[in-house]
Amino acid sequence: MSIEAGAPLRQARNSAAFWAATGRSRGHEVIHRRGFLAVEGDERAGLRVLIQEPDLTADEFAEIAELAARAKGPVDAEDPFSVTDLSHLGDMRSWRMPVMLRPPSPVAEPSMEVVRVHGEEELRAAERAVIEGFELARFEPYRAGEMFPVPLLREPGVAVFIARLDGEVAGACVTVVEDGFGSHYWVGTPDAFRSRGVGRAVMLGSLAPLAGLPVTLTASRLGRPLYESLGFTVAGESTWWASRS
Repeated sequence: MSIEAGAPLRQARNSAAFWAATGRSRGHEVIHRRGFLAVEGDERAGLRVLIQEPDLTADEFAEIAELAARAKGPVDAEDPFSVTDLSHLGDMRSWRMPVMLRPPSPVAEPSMEVVRVHGEEELRAAERAVIEGFELARFEPYRAGEMFPVPLLREPGVAVFIARLDGEVAGACVTVVEDGFGSHYWVGTPDAFRSRGVGRAVMLGSLAPLAGLPVTLTASRLGRPLYESLGFTVAGESTWWASRS
């Protein structure tokens, strides 16, 4: 299988690694199955389901439905293969986003300071940047360490980055390396710093350690032009599902 053809499967595996690491760091239950991985969170984090194979069994469908029925908070699910109908989980909305792939290649220098996070103070700044950038109302009012607990920094393959502009943390992202592939998550910039090159900078700074690896990500409509300019191309389509309430 070519790298391009295997990108959805690689994205599935990397997303599972990221959310398993996130779940462990938050103290939430992580459920591993052949066809999916799920993280059972609390009232604010909710349930996250990552489809891992395009051919879920009847038992796997039933277990996902049971997990959704007992979820303490909102339900979110990702299907990088776009073949699994999860409308049976309840009142869900769905949308599609491209799975993108960047082959190993050199990375330019960012236009501002981008550093890997090692301490709690920087991690809190990254957490706030992502919550504000993605308008994550479920994590408001803000509780320090709820989204990015300190143990996340000790998870294998996980790295958190921040970009600084005029001395302030202006953007952040998370990268994960799993089985020879990298991937990006939570590339966020608060409103006050948008249209100033922060997203490009944080991507370049976080791509530098991954320059020798193929890298995947799932792109929003607004983010896709940036990723294309950085050498990513569309290699598939992912379907996302989320609770309406």
